[in-house]
Amino acid sequence: MAGFRLPEIIRAAFVIARRDFTATVLRKTFLLFLLGPLFPVAMGVGFGGMGAKLAEDNAKPIVAVIASRADFAPLAAARARLAAVAGDAPVELIRADPEPNLAGQRAQLLAQRKPPVLAVLEGLGTAPRLTGTVHSDGTTVAQLDHIIADARADAADRSPPAPSIAVVSTERSGGTLASARGLTARAGQTIIFLLTILLAGAVLSQLIEEKSNKAIEILAAAVPVEAIFVGKLFAMLAISFVGIAVWVVTGAIAISIWSTGGLAALPAPAIGWPVFIALTVAYFSMAYLLIGSVFLAIGSQAGSVREIQTINMPVVLAQSAIYFFGASAVGHLDEPRGLAAAIFPLSSPFTMIARAAEQDVLWPHLAALAWQGLWVTLILRAGAGLFRRNVLKSGPARRWPWQRRATV
Repeated sequence: MAGFRLPEIIRAAFVIARRDFTATVLRKTFLLFLLGPLFPVAMGVGFGGMGAKLAEDNAKPIVAVIASRADFAPLAAARARLAAVAGDAPVELIRADPEPNLAGQRAQLLAQRKPPVLAVLEGLGTAPRLTGTVHSDGTTVAQLDHIIADARADAADRSPPAPSIAVVSTERSGGTLASARGLTARAGQTIIFLLTILLAGAVLSQLIEEKSNKAIEILAAAVPVEAIFVGKLFAMLAISFVGIAVWVVTGAIAISIWSTGGLAALPAPAIGWPVFIALTVAYFSMAYLLIGSVFLAIGSQAGSVREIQTINMPVVLAQSAIYFFGASAVGHLDEPRGLAAAIFPLSSPFTMIARAAEQDVLWPHLAALAWQGLWVTLILRAGAGLFRRNVLKSGPARRWPWQRRATV
């Protein structure tokens, strides 16, 4: 970068970005670019939804029982016996001491998120009553009926059979809210991942094309290598936004047609839809810039299309591992693995979009975006340095230890 000032680098990057953008968007093949990803994205969203549904089905419902320790003990013992017979634990039971304001306590428990409570059971001694997002003919109610009957049959005083549980259904509880937000988190991660893996590879192919026809060397003789990298990266990002605009409109129309209730039926993220959408755009941009800058650094060292094809599979596998690392943080954002996924720069966008879906605090996102932007800068600088030194041969030559020994 010696001899070049920052405004000159920015102007050169803008010229390169405009050149690449117009050369790509004005081609007829750009229509195929717009149509191609619609099917994989639809499949990815579908698989993500199925995965979240399986996780929801496998998760055990949590029922809060308002009762004293003496009244709760037979219930816990009956649940343990049922779990031993069934080979798997049925509904989870947590106890809460009765408070004078039962209605307020019930509402507070239903709004609880850690752990997320599906329903509240009270009135064990007289008339059991279950309040929450449950149905009278559902599995949760059937299991509780069996547990209560078994507890009363095992009682020392041989109490008469308990009446059926009176079910009061509510629209939402902490359990269903956590599940819905987890679904939104996974959908956001899946969309960002698929768009990134589909679009970031274009930077590799474009760079290797210009390396093969020596155009990159002509550009490098006129402008700093950093300007070339930044221009190409942001040109592809702008092209991606054109495609995303088309895909978002298509997806919104499809959801409004085929989803009951349209867009309003989607589970709302904790931070709210306007901020969540803005953060999705921001985190996709950061994920694209991070992965794209790594691709530029790798592609600048490749000498042919064959070499690109050779490294393509390991790169895709590495991207998938990064995605699953971020996906593992859903529901565990404040645990060590969630914090590690948020700090690691390549998985940080996937983890932070999950945080936006599950938590309503804004400041961590500002810190995360600054952190990710710093790493984009560092990776671009490192990639440009490698390209200048190993391809243009304009820097001090570096050899591996065995290469140095071989030349002696």
